[in-house]
Amino acid sequence: MLNRFLQLRLRGLIVLAIILLCLPAFLSNPFHYDLATQMAIIAATVVGLNLLVGFAGQISLGHAGFFGLGAYFTGIMTGTYGWPAVPALIVGAIVVGFIAWVVGRPILRLKGHYLSMATLAVGFIIAIILNNERAITGGPDGMPVPALDLFGWELSSFGQYSLFGLEIEGFLAWYLFASLILLLAVWFAQNLIESPIGRALRSVHGSEVAARVVGVDTAKYKSLVFVISAVYASLMGSLYAHFQGFITPAVASFEFSIVLITMVVLGGMGSTFGVILGAVVLKLLPQVLADFQELETVMFGAILMLTMIFMPKGLLPTLTAVVSKKFEKKLEKKAGGAS
Repeated sequence: MLNRFLQLRLRGLIVLAIILLCLPAFLSNPFHYDLATQMAIIAATVVGLNLLVGFAGQISLGHAGFFGLGAYFTGIMTGTYGWPAVPALIVGAIVVGFIAWVVGRPILRLKGHYLSMATLAVGFIIAIILNNERAITGGPDGMPVPALDLFGWELSSFGQYSLFGLEIEGFLAWYLFASLILLLAVWFAQNLIESPIGRALRSVHGSEVAARVVGVDTAKYKSLVFVISAVYASLMGSLYAHFQGFITPAVASFEFSIVLITMVVLGGMGSTFGVILGAVVLKLLPQVLADFQELETVMFGAILMLTMIFMPKGLLPTLTAVVSKKFEKKLEKKAGGAS
């Protein structure tokens, strides 16, 4: 069973890598690459959030706050104090992880809507701080962020780079880099899920009481996954800040937190590749519906509502179940015909 899962996990990563490598063939201008790069960064963020929500069963309505903290930390450190980007990303992730641990220990004792309200309050507090500290963050006007400096190699959407002897545009280089980060994020999440930590998280999701009875330190594992998901958000927020070149407190807003949690639910909680699909769909829908102008929001909401009604388990788990049933029926027909 374990070997079968490992094979499926490897196949999933290979399929995702092939899709990411082939996608540039369908991208015709910098705007398409910009959208695809944003998708990859946000998809990696929701992969981390899915560890908390889908596997540990702990809700977070303020997760954009950690995304925003990572974005602003690297923006301030690199732009104001001249830090190299990589140390800023790493230190930012450590700081955000520590903050998540400090706030997570008390609020993760709560359950249900009490936990939802607590995480919502954390997100609001972070957004308010980013808005009000004008001298440091630029306030509502935001702040510029330097290009990403990777050990002396500056990654910018407007540059040109040589890769394996080929000259590529900066927006393609950014897309490839974000795709690599997404693959690493998925690889780490998949390995964590099948580790003893992942099994403990699933037991917490199933029943905290039963988990405690068999010796699982539920408080420890809930805090751990909260920190891991916050570190995911911080790192992706930092990359997003360098990619965009400018950030505002909107990156830590309540609306963005709702978008992130909706991506997880839409794609399928507990499905790593499902939440990636949810991120892609939710980022693409506004572009597809843009021509409907004032009806865009109504149609967007209607599509999400209908999806949740008819696909309550999420897009990918539902589609996978449908395909599996059809495949099983075909096998049964063949077996019946052979007999």
